[in-house]
Amino acid sequence: MEDERPAKGPKIVPVKNKMPAPIQITAEQLLREAKEKQLEYVAPPPRQKISDPEELAEYRMKKRKELEDAIRKNRQKMVNWVKYAHWEESQQEIQRARSIWERALDVDYRNIAIWLKYAEMEMRYKQINHARNIWDRAIAILPRANQLWYKYTYMEEMLSNIAGCRQIFERWMEWQPDEQAWNTYIKFELRYNELERARMIYERFVITHPEPRNWIRYAKFEEQNSYIKSARRIYERAIEFFGEEHLNERLLLDFAKFEEHQKEHERCRMVYKYALEHLPKSSCDDIFKAYTIHEKKYGDRTGIEDVITSKRKFQYEEELKENSMDYDTWFDYLRLLESEGDFAVIREAYEKAIAQLPPIQEKRYWRRYIYIWINYALFEELEAEDIERTREVYKACINLIPHKKFTFAKIWLYYAHFEIRQKELGSVRKILGAAIGMCPKDKLFRGYIDLEIQLREFDNCRRLYEKFLEFGPDNCTTWIKFAELESILGDIDRARAIYELAIEQPRLDMPELLWKAFIDFEIEQQEYDRARRLYGKLLKKTQHVKVWLSLAQFEASIDESDSIDRARDVFEQAFKTLRTANDKEERLMLVEHWLDFEIESGQWEEYMQLVFPDDEAVQPHLKLLAMAKRWKKVQDNVTVPMSETVHHNTVTTTTTTMESSNEDIPLPESRIDDEEMNDES
Repeated sequence: MEDERPAKGPKIVPVKNKMPAPIQITAEQLLREAKEKQLEYVAPPPRQKISDPEELAEYRMKKRKELEDAIRKNRQKMVNWVKYAHWEESQQEIQRARSIWERALDVDYRNIAIWLKYAEMEMRYKQINHARNIWDRAIAILPRANQLWYKYTYMEEMLSNIAGCRQIFERWMEWQPDEQAWNTYIKFELRYNELERARMIYERFVITHPEPRNWIRYAKFEEQNSYIKSARRIYERAIEFFGEEHLNERLLLDFAKFEEHQKEHERCRMVYKYALEHLPKSSCDDIFKAYTIHEKKYGDRTGIEDVITSKRKFQYEEELKENSMDYDTWFDYLRLLESEGDFAVIREAYEKAIAQLPPIQEKRYWRRYIYIWINYALFEELEAEDIERTREVYKACINLIPHKKFTFAKIWLYYAHFEIRQKELGSVRKILGAAIGMCPKDKLFRGYIDLEIQLREFDNCRRLYEKFLEFGPDNCTTWIKFAELESILGDIDRARAIYELAIEQPRLDMPELLWKAFIDFEIEQQEYDRARRLYGKLLKKTQHVKVWLSLAQFEASIDESDSIDRARDVFEQAFKTLRTANDKEERLMLVEHWLDFEIESGQWEEYMQLVFPDDEAVQPHLKLLAMAKRWKKVQDNVTVPMSETVHHNTVTTTTTTMESSNEDIPLPESRIDDEEMNDES
């Protein structure tokens, strides 16, 4: 008898983590993603062929029920009404379609699209009276909807009902629509050559929309139709209408061009002058350009230059009234005055300009301002040739600058060069000495030193360099320039002492430049041992690969018998030192340069040695044989070929077995072939 055991259900896995997931997914998102990815294919409904009136009636009833249900769900969704009406129209049920459009209008009578589609349906079926009825109702309910008016007038014009179209335009203009509507009406009348009607519309148009561009359009209409006097009267009426307070630049410019086209040059000049006198100066740019072009065509040269100069001067003055701290405008204004050559006016303008002090004592606000003083001094020196006044300008500028907060080295140097041109060397040294004592700066020191070098006062240069280094002992460029000066003067020991003192400084801004300059100096003096000692000191401070490469290059470049061996020793020492570092790129750079060096030296032999993991047990015997071979060669005073040594080291260190080993590989090792091993045994 079989055991009756209860059937086991699916094993329930307990949920270990009942915390909510960081990203929650809703059922709506799952359904949307499924539809986007089309995980479930929904077959389209089958096409139904209707063969008799009963099936057609059944289909229509079913479709109407669907559309009515859609409308019943959301009456405010106009898309459903449009679909319903279009479907009834496709079934040639025009009365039903009208009923649906009317029902839609009952729901939302402000929907312009419903009115347009309703009227377009009537127009498609040539129901003109019905369409007119719809347009009349639409424009009565929505008189500000311009699209309805445009469609209505377009329909009447297509039907060649010109009188009816004009009547609709008149009804539209009573609502004072925008400018485009008036322009459309005017173009309509012009299409039928009704110039007088168009002129009457323009008269009403410029009163309804009194914009300058509309007056200009009206005047150009009269000009195009050869009514010159009428066009001039329109321009004059427009100027009277706007008055001096609301005068427009574009209106006057077009008026002047109109008179120029009519070759009334005196009238044109009067218009331009009237514009320049009554318009704000900020709005006269185009007027002035047009006036200048007109004068170039029909005026004389003197008049043109005077107009241009006076206009620019007045423009600058207006800008400076608005913003007296605009130093760029001051520069242009002063340059214009200098071109006229009236010294009294120029000095007065400079005095006004330098009186515009920056509001804050910060250097960035004074950078442009200080150039006004410089230009003032240069004007007095070069143009006015007043030396005493130039000196007073420089002194006033220096006294004005707050040197405790900031200074400008250029003003001190300009002042010093001015005194040099006057051959006042004592004053020059007083000026620059005061500058260095009051506000020491690198640029001041360099300018003073360059000046003393040009004067061949080298003792003064030394004293200045000493002061310079007291001010900035971390400036490597200063140390290098000082040492180079002593080297040029032939005092090698003094230059070397300067370099020695420089490299002992605890803090330097660019120490690599200083060390390189010192080493290059010793190499230039052919003091190779001193250069080697310098490299040794530098390598105690840093073990960078570029220092090793520079040392190797130095050893190889010396014209000595053992230069190649010395360079090779440097490469070997560098390789041993860099093995303890973790930077493999530096080691790779060293090996590549080492390889290039050996190839260039010409002592190179390439061979391949295979090292297997099973041969590791034999390695101690190979090392023993290698050491024995080296000992014998030392006894016989025979030098082992270094090219083989280098290549053996290079190949061995690049194999996978040796790279993964933790044992220290003695470098360099000499190659031992079979014949030498037999000699040893």
